[in-house]
Amino acid sequence: MLHSVLRRLDVFSILSFLLPLCIYLLTLAPSVTFFDSGEFITAISCLGSSHSPGYPLFINYAKPFTWLPFGSVAFRVNFATAISGALACYGAYLLSFWMLHSDGETGEAAVDPLLSRIAALAAALTLACSPRLWLQSNHDKPYPLVAFLVAIVLYLILRWRASYRAGAERPSYIYAAAFLSGLGTGAHQTIILMIPAYAFLILSMNWRIVFRIRDFIVALIFGVLGFAINLHLPIRASRLPLLNWGNPQTQDQFLWHFLRKGYPTERVERDLSLFWQQLNAFSVPYEFTLTGFLLMIIGMMAIFQRQKAEVIAYFLALFCFLLVIAGYFNTPLETIFLTEEFFTPLYLFSAVFVGIGIFFSSSKLLNFAVSRKLSQLPVKAVLIMIIFALPGSVCALNYVKNDQHLNYVAYDYASNVLRSAPREAVLYTWGDSGAFPLWYIQGVEKMREDLDLVHTPHLVFDWYLDEFPQLFKNSYLRRIPLESQSPENVLLVAVAEQYPRRPVLIDFSTRYSVPFGGYRLLQRGITYQ
Repeated sequence: MLHSVLRRLDVFSILSFLLPLCIYLLTLAPSVTFFDSGEFITAISCLGSSHSPGYPLFINYAKPFTWLPFGSVAFRVNFATAISGALACYGAYLLSFWMLHSDGETGEAAVDPLLSRIAALAAALTLACSPRLWLQSNHDKPYPLVAFLVAIVLYLILRWRASYRAGAERPSYIYAAAFLSGLGTGAHQTIILMIPAYAFLILSMNWRIVFRIRDFIVALIFGVLGFAINLHLPIRASRLPLLNWGNPQTQDQFLWHFLRKGYPTERVERDLSLFWQQLNAFSVPYEFTLTGFLLMIIGMMAIFQRQKAEVIAYFLALFCFLLVIAGYFNTPLETIFLTEEFFTPLYLFSAVFVGIGIFFSSSKLLNFAVSRKLSQLPVKAVLIMIIFALPGSVCALNYVKNDQHLNYVAYDYASNVLRSAPREAVLYTWGDSGAFPLWYIQGVEKMREDLDLVHTPHLVFDWYLDEFPQLFKNSYLRRIPLESQSPENVLLVAVAEQYPRRPVLIDFSTRYSVPFGGYRLLQRGITYQ
């Protein structure tokens, strides 16, 4: 029996997970980093709610990793993200191999199944070493998990298409895909942008499927069951966890949180230059090099006659992502970089076609060598080196800038800020990078719990003032309409109230973001009192 199991194991699929995981572990951040890191880790540690839309799936996925018996909590959460990144690479392998190996109209993939596995592995490794996924897999980010879910949903739909084509349809594949799509909204809502591509892959088999009301209702039920992961937000909010962003206990607050209504809306006048920059947030040549981009085009052209639907689904997904992220969001130039990570599922889909392009290019080279009656062993050895030249070069290009294994900057910054603060002080922070590492150090590692860390941009929300009853229970801020106030003005009111009673500190960002007329600021460590 064991021999039978071992024979069925696909060594290349295992390598498509293990090799990326090894790369990520070599470059994994050892502790908290800047931007959202400290906030995510704190929310995961207390099973709370992070910034909108809350990310309940990512929080519940990473929580068991905090129980591991090694490393800090931050390292364990980073390890969880590395696992999800490696799973995304496995998803790319799975899709590449399926699209190459399952087609019955041509025998090319069946002639040399080993070559199709090697090409699929090269696709997985190319994705693993791409700058976007690699950066996200080095520290706590939900996007690799989203990409993995998208890959599995695509795989299930392709399996359903194969069963339908064979006359033995299995609707259970669609039900499972609907469940995972609903579940994926708890990792990031961009998974919704894949729905038109999913629908096209289904309806392109037979458009009359749209009239199968029973199957539609069952799939909808499974989707709603997956979406139920978002009930984590009000359920955990009722327990008042350490990090309870938005306090989504009520229906109104849940919708405010889930629909991201707390983010400021800035009207941007868009010209062609800005629109081009917004579109360039998605760039296959940047992720996979120009060679990878050309191989992707080759892969699409090679299978278009036999698998039109898959190629069209890719471009439909790309159109939906660009329409919403570049078109609807209309992101200002200085924050376009924040939208780049939303395209991670599309990069996985792109890597699949890169793998297909590698396979067909390699097949042509191999057939040429056979026609010339060249010695097979050296030809295959050279061919393998050529195949893995792409992931190798992508890895070499991105290794140094994605190597985070000695990155203690955010941890040192937060530790020094807290150590230098006087007892019972109130510290007002401004930017995410200035605040979130402090939240982790204080909330999870329990350093300087005597301090109150107040995030200035949140002072315009009543739910946030509720988090500090000792500071704001009887504050003047409770008697004014906060939604009409700017964070700068609210900060000045809060400082004026606290100044006579407690030491008041501001961080570097606040010092140079808000004019403090009438106050003399004294530098205290790397903060100002």
